[in-house]
Amino acid sequence: MTDSHPLARYMVPECPYYRPAGNEVEVFRAAHAERIPMMLKGPTGCGKTRFIEHMAHVLGAPLITVACHEDMTAADLVGRYLLDETGTVWQDGPLTLAVRHGAILYLDEVVEARQDTTVVIHPLTDDRRILPLEKRNEIIKAHPDFHLVVSYNPGYQSAVKDLKESTKQRFVALDFDYPAAAIESEIIAHEAGLDPAIAGTITEIGHRSRNLRGHGLDEGASTRMLIQAGRLVARGIPLREACQLALVVPVTDDRDMRQALTRAIDACIA
Repeated sequence: MTDSHPLARYMVPECPYYRPAGNEVEVFRAAHAERIPMMLKGPTGCGKTRFIEHMAHVLGAPLITVACHEDMTAADLVGRYLLDETGTVWQDGPLTLAVRHGAILYLDEVVEARQDTTVVIHPLTDDRRILPLEKRNEIIKAHPDFHLVVSYNPGYQSAVKDLKESTKQRFVALDFDYPAAAIESEIIAHEAGLDPAIAGTITEIGHRSRNLRGHGLDEGASTRMLIQAGRLVARGIPLREACQLALVVPVTDDRDMRQALTRAIDACIA
């Protein structure tokens, strides 16, 4: 792909580290080969985004990522008319760019977007594979390389923030979770450049914090947070202090919960 290609800047030039926990790589390859819309479900910080970045590099596919939010409109996805020095011009949004030229489009935390926004993807998730642009009176047939992937955290879903059943049924889904202890320790050691024994201690702390889910914490420490603690340690911050900074202070202001998390840290470091 030349530098002038519309998708050149969306290539993933270096392979992001990803440690498979199951057969998710093989499943994604199969879904991508058939261009089956894919849904990644799992808690925050468990590796969903890293996985899709890794797969985009492995497959040599451009990756366009959209961080969904409640103020996002359909125009933010498909595009809009703008004014420049020549007059009114149409600018493709990320969805249209991916559909027109052939990229993986990744809608991160898709349930954060309004339901009247996400319905624009429906014609792209069945045999039609088309994107109607009503403002341009145009229908775009999806490029053969276009592939739609979405993700969300089921732990945060509610009656207000959830995908319509008519949307869910258009996808195949992969369940993600925090890795088993041995794998998570390996990930932390690699990403933070830590001694495996220290990475193992941080992993144990993370697992203890997750036992507090539903007892004052919505979620325990994510793999991402454990890696951040490890990076602080690698930079010379004492382990106990690094865990306080990365795993306790950011997640709660409740004094009792902070004390419970601190006890979990002390039990692992004693």
